[in-house]
Amino acid sequence: MTPPMRLTWVQPEDLVRHELWQATREGRDPVALQRIQSTWVAAGGVADPPSGGASPEVATPAQRALAGTLLLELDDLPDPGAADEPSDWDDIVSVMSGVRGSTSGGGAAYGPELGMRLRSAWLGRAVGCVLGKPVEKIPRAGIEEILRSTGRWPLERWFTAVGLDPEVSARWPWNRASRPTSLEENIHGAPEDDDLNYTIMALRVLEQHGADFTSDDVAQGWLLDLPAGRSFTAERIAYRNLLDGLSPPRSARVRNPFREWIGAQIRTDLYGWVSPGDPLRAAEWAWRDAAVSHTRNGLYGAMFVAAMASEAVTGSGIEAVLDVGASVVPPQSRMASAIRRGRELALTTTEPTEAYAALEADYAGMHWVHSLNNTALVAYALSAGAGDFDRSVCLAVMGGWDTDSNGATVGAVAGAVAGPEGIAARWSDPLHDRLSTSIPGADGSSFGDLAARTLAVAARVRAR
Repeated sequence: MTPPMRLTWVQPEDLVRHELWQATREGRDPVALQRIQSTWVAAGGVADPPSGGASPEVATPAQRALAGTLLLELDDLPDPGAADEPSDWDDIVSVMSGVRGSTSGGGAAYGPELGMRLRSAWLGRAVGCVLGKPVEKIPRAGIEEILRSTGRWPLERWFTAVGLDPEVSARWPWNRASRPTSLEENIHGAPEDDDLNYTIMALRVLEQHGADFTSDDVAQGWLLDLPAGRSFTAERIAYRNLLDGLSPPRSARVRNPFREWIGAQIRTDLYGWVSPGDPLRAAEWAWRDAAVSHTRNGLYGAMFVAAMASEAVTGSGIEAVLDVGASVVPPQSRMASAIRRGRELALTTTEPTEAYAALEADYAGMHWVHSLNNTALVAYALSAGAGDFDRSVCLAVMGGWDTDSNGATVGAVAGAVAGPEGIAARWSDPLHDRLSTSIPGADGSSFGDLAARTLAVAARVRAR
């Protein structure tokens, strides 16, 4: 008998386990949570969340139906933390302080170097993504063991399988999908990846709809141009909800335990790139995009990245970039704490392994794709990297967790800050100025063309 297909990130029997964890972290009613968990366990379900996209256990039809019912009960539990961590834009703005700019773009500051910095931001995002791809899902300890086995610790160039001890390789296998395209010996252009697909999607949304785009426009763009199989975690849940007829922001808020994971913040650099010097507009546009799939800290991560991007393309120093990014995040939120923690470790530790161990202790038990632990690592890598592109992206990837996403985010920020001269040929040459993507009509785009299109959008939305 053929075993049933294991659908990642959407099986109710997996989602209910993730939702029990998520609802607990949001401070929802512990008595109700215990009752729901007991009901699930009594039916033969497992309580702890799975680490991968699909659990190995095969649920019965009755268990699957029960999980769906329990998910709706969990959605309905009161949310006591919403005051400190709001999800609606007006409520978010009400708790911000000291943010520069306006949501209309009137404060944007354009300099003659913008086009060059946009290209280095695109290139830096691709470099960081490809650097992290082969070790995605490998714990930090395994990454260090691989690098030491190949004589490349600390990381300062691409990963390689040349010279890797077979026992180390067996213990820490490369990411299966990325191994053929993301090692030093086989990189020929930037391979397809969701961390790059979404940046192209954001560019396309602005090209088609301009400054007045809506969350519905983003959602419609996904349904038209984003293959469902190339969405993951919260985006896949939102995709399913859209097909069920739920519009944003409900698409983010129904049966979605991944609503605070990292997905939204890999999508929003471009909103900052086209809003140079205007972090508030960048953050609001990022919120429009992120609201399709995320809430609370998942939104703030997207806003943080977009605001940093808006400052990075002006040529500011990295600490100013981090300050601006942090300014759009609600100050009492867990995301604000994560950003502060990462920056603090950059100041108080001398060895990366010391900082990594501290972050692992702080975020023990958190999934490797969550926004909070990964953003703390991003803040650490950017601050400790001090504007140096090589050091910044390598610090991000050596830290583990979502290696390609963190590498892409840090690479985009550090690339924009460093400018075209700051990205060495050993990084850019293997990419052959070519980006692969599953977005229709965009495969094989050059970084120069993408930068030119981004600059054209920036001019268009500035003049509205």
